[in-house]
This record gives sequence, C-alpha cells and structure tokens, in this order.
Amino acid sequence: MEMILVRPNKKNVGREDKFAGWIVLPMLLALSGCSAFPSWLPSSGPGLSQVLEQEQVVSPIPVVEVTDSVARQILVAHRADSFAATFSTKTPSGYVVGAGDVLDVSIWEAPPAVLIGAAAGPGLTSARQTTLPEQIVNVDGFINVPFAGALKVVGKTPQQIEVEIAGRLANKANQPQVLVRVIRNATQNVTVVGEVATSRRMPLTAMGERLLDAVAAAGGVRQPVGKITIQLSRGEKVLSMPLDSVIRDPKQNVRLQPGDVVTALFQNQSFTALGATVKNAEIEFEAKGISLAQALGRMAGVRDNQADARGLFIFRFEEPEAALAVAEAAFGGVMTVTPEGRVPLLYRVNLKDPGAFLVAQNFMMKDKDCLLYTSDAA
Repeated sequence: MEMILVRPNKKNVGREDKFAGWIVLPMLLALSGCSAFPSWLPSSGPGLSQVLEQEQVVSPIPVVEVTDSVARQILVAHRADSFAATFSTKTPSGYVVGAGDVLDVSIWEAPPAVLIGAAAGPGLTSARQTTLPEQIVNVDGFINVPFAGALKVVGKTPQQIEVEIAGRLANKANQPQVLVRVIRNATQNVTVVGEVATSRRMPLTAMGERLLDAVAAAGGVRQPVGKITIQLSRGEKVLSMPLDSVIRDPKQNVRLQPGDVVTALFQNQSFTALGATVKNAEIEFEAKGISLAQALGRMAGVRDNQADARGLFIFRFEEPEAALAVAEAAFGGVMTVTPEGRVPLLYRVNLKDPGAFLVAQNFMMKDKDCLLYTSDAA
C-alpha cells in the first residue's frame, strides 16, 4: 500500500479557506502488494453481526433459526390456508329457487279434469294436463298459481314447491299432481374470470360442480398450468392457491356455491437476492412455489471471497399464525403487525452445518421474500 500526500492548490481553495492544509489520499496501486481492500470500503452487504445487532433496537425483528422443526411448522401453518380448510366441502343440497328464476308449472287432474283446465282456457290443456304460463319469481320471491294463490318459493327446491301447490289444490281439484321445473336459472351460478379462454357465468346443478369444473367450463386457462394461481372468493373470504396444487390434491377441488367467483391469475412470483451474491437480482419462480434449496440453485452463486456461509437470511412478512407457531417466545407478548396484517420475521440458515441443506428442501420460499447472503468483509 502506498500513501500519496497531496498539497492543495490555492486556486482550488474556497474563499473561507475551509480545505487548507494537507489532504491524505489513499490509493490502491497494482504493484503495491496489497491483496485486501481497506476495511472502510463498502462491502457487498452487511455482515452477520450487523444483521443480528438489529435485535437490540427498540422494535426488533425476531430472528428465527431455521431447523427441521421450524421448517415443518411453517409448512403446516401455510397449508392451513387451503381451499379444503377454508371452504368446507358439502354434499350438494339440490337446486333452490331464487328471485328472477323462471319456473314451468304443470298440473294433472284425474277425470273429470275441469278446475284448472277451465281456468287455463282452451289450447293450454290436454285431456288431463294443464301447463301454466311461465312463472317468473318476483323480487319478493313469490309466484301465482290459479286457485292456489301466491306462493313464496325463494329458498325452496322444485320438489318442495310441488308439494305445496298440490296441498293447496287438494280440496279444489280432483287428485291434483304437480310438476315444477326451473327452465331459466338466474341465481344458482358461479362467475369465472381472469386468464381463462372465455369468462362466463356457469350455472350450478344438483350434481354439485367443483372448482375444476368451472375452469373447464370456461375453456381452460390461457397460460401454462404452473404459472396460474386460482383465487376463490366466497362472501368475505378470499383465498388463492396454485392451480397445479388444486390439480394434484383432490381435496382442494372443493364444491362451489352460488355466488362464488373463480379468478385465474397469471402472476409471476419472485424473491430478491441481495448481499454477497454474484448478481443481486429479482428471481421469478412458479406459482406452485420453490424451496430454499431450489432458490439457492437459481441464484448465480455467491462471492467466495466475501460470502459468509453462516449468515443466510430470509426477510419475510409472515402470516400471524405462522409467526406465532415459530417465534411466539420472541415477541414477548407484543407482536409488530403491518397495516396489511403481516408480521416481519427474519429467518437465519447456517450453511456451515451440512444438515441445513436437507432443511432447506422443506423450507418454502414465498412471494416477495428477500434473501440476503451476508458478507464476512463487513
């Protein structure tokens, strides 16, 4: 290392003569024999001790050592947020009538059939059958049937409506038999939108259509399956899962309910690699997710002369349930929560331990994670 002393030119000195005196300018010369950077020069990222020191501040971010137990706890906590757990599957209860539906009502009478036939008029009856004009369920949920009066049909199945009409006509018509059919469905539908071939409203039937039925009815997705996330909205509940996970796990292919909204989203998930890596960059991954081991494989590698294998950190805004599962003691009864309802956590992996590479295969990365490889030069 060679130190060069430079005396300033008076022409370069300001009027206040603030910079008078000697200026010491350290310079690195190729032939000087210095093999290391001075300690005060910027490094490729913070050191291990600098990251851990943040625990001493007023609002610390808990540091969680990633072990096999921690990785499994996080995996279980995230799996709880699944379609199967959130949207309980039910056996189909049959079609129930709603306002706006159009019903077809047919009535049979044993001979002599005169009550309904006479009321309906010529051309609308056969020897024993009368088919009434189409009945539109009004906004209050009623239809009108001659001699039976106004009937509230909203929330009832066609079979229940048949029994009620037949009961009201029992003392007026001769052995009445009633058939009710829904000929236009206005209420028992789900909406399918997003990255599908054709956005549409899909009617539900007594079969009990499932999530993948809706995707198929819309013509399938327009992007590769591995790149698609399915969002299911039901009332105030909204949850997303990779389409690939729904296909591979039949339990996630839940039954749909009227009013559900199924959205196919094409979202490139990513994590950011920072610190002592060859290239600091945002790295995309598939909707089904990748493990920490896979994330390390997709990075361009680390700077061998600077990276500290003991200091691999994942900065994450974690779900409260998962945060409590792995770091409840670290919060001391007070949990810092962001306006979005997330908890900041810092996961640490010590890659000096060979077993950490096995743990890394079970630790799943999340969208917007920040992976920091610390430097031993800081």
